[in-house]
Amino acid sequence: MDTINRPGWIEVVTGPMFAGKSEELIRRIKRLEYAKKNVLVFRPRIDNRYSLDEVVSHSNSRRKSIVIDGAKDILPYLREDTYAVVIDEVQFLDAEIIPLSEHLANIGIRVILGGLDSDFRGEPFSITAEMMARAEFVTKLTAICVRCGSPATKTQRIVNGKPAHFLDPIVVVGAAEAYEPRCRHCHEVLGKAK
Repeated sequence: MDTINRPGWIEVVTGPMFAGKSEELIRRIKRLEYAKKNVLVFRPRIDNRYSLDEVVSHSNSRRKSIVIDGAKDILPYLREDTYAVVIDEVQFLDAEIIPLSEHLANIGIRVILGGLDSDFRGEPFSITAEMMARAEFVTKLTAICVRCGSPATKTQRIVNGKPAHFLDPIVVVGAAEAYEPRCRHCHEVLGKAK
Protein backbone atom coordinates (compact mmCIF):
# COMPACT_ATOMS: atom_id res chain seq x y z
CA MET A 1 0.00 0.00 0.00
CA ASP A 2 1.53 3.30 -1.09
CA THR A 3 1.39 6.59 0.75
CA ILE A 4 -2.08 8.08 0.55
CA ASN A 5 -2.55 11.83 0.12
CA ARG A 6 -4.07 12.37 3.53
CA PRO A 7 -2.63 12.76 6.99
CA GLY A 8 -2.50 9.77 9.28
CA TRP A 9 -1.99 9.74 13.02
CA ILE A 10 -2.22 7.61 16.15
CA GLU A 11 -4.80 8.04 18.93
CA VAL A 12 -4.77 6.10 22.19
CA VAL A 13 -7.79 5.76 24.49
CA THR A 14 -6.63 4.39 27.82
CA GLY A 15 -7.33 4.08 31.53
CA PRO A 16 -8.41 1.39 33.99
CA MET A 17 -11.19 -1.14 33.53
CA PHE A 18 -14.72 0.28 33.69
CA ALA A 19 -13.60 3.74 32.54
CA GLY A 20 -15.47 3.58 29.21
CA LYS A 21 -12.59 2.88 26.80
CA SER A 22 -14.54 0.50 24.55
CA GLU A 23 -17.54 2.83 24.71
CA GLU A 24 -15.32 5.69 23.49
CA LEU A 25 -13.88 3.54 20.68
CA ILE A 26 -17.41 2.63 19.57
CA ARG A 27 -18.38 6.32 19.65
CA ARG A 28 -15.44 7.15 17.37
CA ILE A 29 -16.28 4.24 15.06
CA LYS A 30 -19.89 5.46 14.75
CA ARG A 31 -18.73 8.97 13.85
CA LEU A 32 -16.43 7.61 11.14
CA GLU A 33 -19.21 5.38 9.78
CA TYR A 34 -21.55 8.37 9.73
CA ALA A 35 -18.92 10.19 7.66
CA LYS A 36 -18.92 7.17 5.30
CA LYS A 37 -15.28 6.30 6.00
CA ASN A 38 -13.93 2.76 5.61
CA VAL A 39 -13.12 1.63 9.15
CA LEU A 40 -11.53 -1.69 10.11
CA VAL A 41 -12.15 -2.80 13.70
CA PHE A 42 -9.97 -5.43 15.38
CA ARG A 43 -9.68 -7.09 18.76
CA PRO A 44 -7.40 -9.81 20.12
CA ARG A 45 -8.78 -13.35 20.27
CA ILE A 46 -7.83 -13.65 23.96
CA ASP A 47 -10.58 -11.16 24.91
CA ASN A 48 -13.64 -13.37 24.64
CA ARG A 49 -15.56 -11.96 27.62
CA TYR A 50 -18.71 -10.75 25.87
CA SER A 51 -18.53 -11.79 22.22
CA LEU A 52 -16.42 -13.75 19.78
CA ASP A 53 -16.64 -11.21 16.95
CA GLU A 54 -17.56 -7.82 18.41
CA VAL A 55 -16.05 -5.02 20.43
CA VAL A 56 -18.40 -4.80 23.41
CA SER A 57 -18.47 -2.20 26.15
CA HIS A 58 -19.47 -2.95 29.74
CA SER A 59 -22.71 -1.06 28.99
CA ASN A 60 -23.32 -3.52 26.12
CA SER A 61 -22.68 -1.18 23.17
CA ARG A 62 -21.40 -3.34 20.29
CA ARG A 63 -19.58 -3.10 16.97
CA LYS A 64 -18.54 -5.93 14.67
CA SER A 65 -14.83 -6.64 14.75
CA ILE A 66 -12.22 -8.84 13.17
CA VAL A 67 -10.58 -11.20 15.64
CA ILE A 68 -6.78 -11.38 15.43
CA ASP A 69 -4.04 -13.35 17.14
CA GLY A 70 -1.24 -10.86 16.43
CA ALA A 71 -0.49 -7.54 14.78
CA LYS A 72 0.51 -9.12 11.44
CA ASP A 73 -3.05 -10.45 11.07
CA ILE A 74 -4.22 -6.89 10.33
CA LEU A 75 -2.29 -6.55 7.05
CA PRO A 76 -4.47 -8.77 4.80
CA TYR A 77 -7.54 -6.65 5.63
CA LEU A 78 -6.08 -3.32 4.54
CA ARG A 79 -7.38 -1.80 1.32
CA GLU A 80 -6.59 1.31 -0.62
CA ASP A 81 -9.67 3.04 0.82
CA THR A 82 -9.01 2.11 4.46
CA TYR A 83 -9.40 5.36 6.38
CA ALA A 84 -9.05 4.12 9.95
CA VAL A 85 -7.91 1.06 11.88
CA VAL A 86 -9.40 0.66 15.35
CA ILE A 87 -8.02 -1.88 17.83
CA ASP A 88 -9.55 -2.62 21.23
CA GLU A 89 -7.57 -4.21 24.09
CA VAL A 90 -4.24 -3.35 22.44
CA GLN A 91 -2.33 -4.39 25.58
CA PHE A 92 -2.97 -8.03 24.62
CA LEU A 93 -1.18 -7.76 21.27
CA ASP A 94 2.46 -8.47 20.48
CA ALA A 95 5.08 -5.74 20.16
CA GLU A 96 4.73 -5.78 16.35
CA ILE A 97 1.69 -3.53 16.82
CA ILE A 98 4.11 -0.67 17.52
CA PRO A 99 5.91 -0.51 14.13
CA LEU A 100 2.69 -1.49 12.35
CA SER A 101 0.79 1.42 13.91
CA GLU A 102 3.62 3.79 12.97
CA HIS A 103 3.60 2.46 9.39
CA LEU A 104 -0.17 2.82 9.06
CA ALA A 105 -0.09 6.40 10.35
CA ASN A 106 2.81 7.21 8.03
CA ILE A 107 0.87 6.04 4.97
CA GLY A 108 -2.16 8.16 5.90
CA ILE A 109 -4.32 5.85 8.01
CA ARG A 110 -5.89 7.01 11.26
CA VAL A 111 -4.96 4.48 13.97
CA ILE A 112 -7.18 4.38 17.08
CA LEU A 113 -6.01 2.11 19.89
CA GLY A 114 -7.86 1.33 23.10
CA GLY A 115 -6.37 -0.48 26.05
CA LEU A 116 -5.47 -0.65 29.69
CA ASP A 117 -2.60 1.61 30.70
CA SER A 118 -1.59 -0.53 33.68
CA ASP A 119 -1.99 -4.07 34.98
CA PHE A 120 -3.56 -5.21 38.26
CA ARG A 121 -0.26 -4.47 40.03
CA GLY A 122 -0.48 -0.85 38.95
CA GLU A 123 2.48 -1.24 36.60
CA PRO A 124 2.37 -0.02 32.97
CA PHE A 125 1.43 -2.37 30.16
CA SER A 126 4.45 -1.87 27.91
CA ILE A 127 2.52 -1.89 24.61
CA THR A 128 0.07 0.78 25.76
CA ALA A 129 2.81 2.88 27.36
CA GLU A 130 4.88 2.80 24.18
CA MET A 131 1.89 3.70 22.03
CA MET A 132 0.95 6.58 24.34
CA ALA A 133 4.45 8.01 23.87
CA ARG A 134 4.20 7.71 20.07
CA ALA A 135 0.60 8.90 19.67
CA GLU A 136 -0.46 12.33 18.50
CA PHE A 137 -3.52 12.17 20.75
CA VAL A 138 -4.02 10.41 24.10
CA THR A 139 -7.34 10.28 25.93
CA LYS A 140 -6.89 9.01 29.47
CA LEU A 141 -10.19 8.09 31.07
CA THR A 142 -10.96 7.40 34.72
CA ALA A 143 -13.60 5.30 36.39
CA ILE A 144 -15.14 5.74 39.85
CA CYS A 145 -13.47 4.03 42.79
CA VAL A 146 -15.86 1.41 44.21
CA ARG A 147 -14.47 2.00 47.70
CA CYS A 148 -14.43 5.77 48.16
CA GLY A 149 -15.94 7.36 45.03
CA SER A 150 -12.75 9.17 43.98
CA PRO A 151 -11.50 9.08 40.38
CA ALA A 152 -10.27 5.52 39.78
CA THR A 153 -7.04 5.16 37.81
CA LYS A 154 -6.20 1.59 38.86
CA THR A 155 -7.63 -1.82 38.03
CA GLN A 156 -8.08 -3.97 41.13
CA ARG A 157 -8.07 -7.73 40.61
CA ILE A 158 -10.09 -9.68 43.18
CA VAL A 159 -9.43 -13.38 43.88
CA ASN A 160 -11.81 -15.14 46.27
CA GLY A 161 -12.92 -11.81 47.71
CA LYS A 162 -9.35 -10.57 48.34
CA PRO A 163 -6.84 -8.49 46.38
CA ALA A 164 -4.71 -10.50 43.95
CA HIS A 165 -1.16 -11.41 44.91
CA PHE A 166 1.78 -9.66 43.22
CA LEU A 167 3.05 -13.00 41.87
CA ASP A 168 -0.27 -13.91 40.22
CA PRO A 169 -0.29 -14.01 36.38
CA ILE A 170 -0.45 -10.58 34.75
CA VAL A 171 -3.07 -11.52 32.15
CA VAL A 172 -6.31 -13.00 33.46
CA VAL A 173 -9.26 -12.15 31.23
CA GLY A 174 -12.33 -11.20 33.22
CA ALA A 175 -14.89 -8.52 33.95
CA ALA A 176 -16.84 -7.45 37.07
CA GLU A 177 -16.46 -10.92 38.63
CA ALA A 178 -12.68 -10.46 38.83
CA TYR A 179 -11.94 -6.73 38.59
CA GLU A 180 -13.07 -3.40 39.97
CA PRO A 181 -11.93 0.19 39.55
CA ARG A 182 -10.03 1.76 42.42
CA CYS A 183 -8.25 5.01 43.16
CA ARG A 184 -4.56 5.16 44.04
CA HIS A 185 -5.30 5.02 47.79
CA CYS A 186 -7.77 2.11 47.72
CA HIS A 187 -5.81 -0.04 45.25
CA GLU A 188 -4.22 -3.10 46.92
CA VAL A 189 -1.85 -5.84 45.79
CA LEU A 190 -0.88 -8.57 48.24
CA GLY A 191 2.86 -9.18 48.51
CA LYS A 192 3.86 -5.91 46.80
CA ALA A 193 6.53 -3.82 48.50
CA LYS A 194 5.23 -0.36 49.39
